[in-house]
Amino acid sequence: MAGKIVPAAPARRRGPAAGYEELARVTSRGWRPVESERLGEWELRAAGGYTRRANSVLPLGDPGRPLDAALAAVRRWYGERGLPAYVQTATGAEGTQELLGAELERRGWVREVSAEVWIGALAPLADRPEGADVVLAREADEAWLARYQRKGVSEVALRVLSAGPSVWFATVPGGPGGAPAAIGRCVVDGRWAGFAAVEVDPDRRRQGLATEVMAALARRALAEGASAGWLQVESDNAPARALYTGLGFSRHHAYHHFREPQEQPAHGPS
Repeated sequence: MAGKIVPAAPARRRGPAAGYEELARVTSRGWRPVESERLGEWELRAAGGYTRRANSVLPLGDPGRPLDAALAAVRRWYGERGLPAYVQTATGAEGTQELLGAELERRGWVREVSAEVWIGALAPLADRPEGADVVLAREADEAWLARYQRKGVSEVALRVLSAGPSVWFATVPGGPGGAPAAIGRCVVDGRWAGFAAVEVDPDRRRQGLATEVMAALARRALAEGASAGWLQVESDNAPARALYTGLGFSRHHAYHHFREPQEQPAHGPS
């Protein structure tokens, strides 16, 4: 018999396979809250109401108490901060939380928002020919924020946008009024790179600028040792879904935000 040692595939060529829990933790680190607290293995997250992702419970594991007691503690925690209580659950992949979602619905929690997490390999994206002049920076400057769709970004929002293991902001100059023609954000975290805030000036759409932004960020992520990418997209955003499909991304799982039940007003005699 004869054999030889086969070296591991270079990082840039490894596939993006992942379980739900790994992705849930990575995506949470890529959009960090301003404040968090543990409830057993659940993480309570708050950021002054800026996005549901940063203001919801990430319920991975056992909360350390019966579900009703855990949900009561969740409601108290968010109530103390003047925020509605949300629980983020996932469906559609191994290890996701269909049963927890069903239990929340049975208790009157309302599913308000659903979206999907998609994943893909970075190398094919990074290997695309360079075209537009994409500028990368560690901070979101005024020009970047002028293109960002969430107008009037607060100090809390800036803290969320800037937090993460290794954050990069991409800008394509040349938009009207000094605003960029396109922007994007990427968080590099180990083997993963998370893409967000990819936006293009309406008059410059269908020119490949979103692809240019993502490719530039992918090249930066590869240089830092990442090999796979993730992003979040809403189920009804057909243009974004077509773009990401063309870049080699595909659906991994869906996630949902359940809002606490609204208290019913007491009814006196008529």
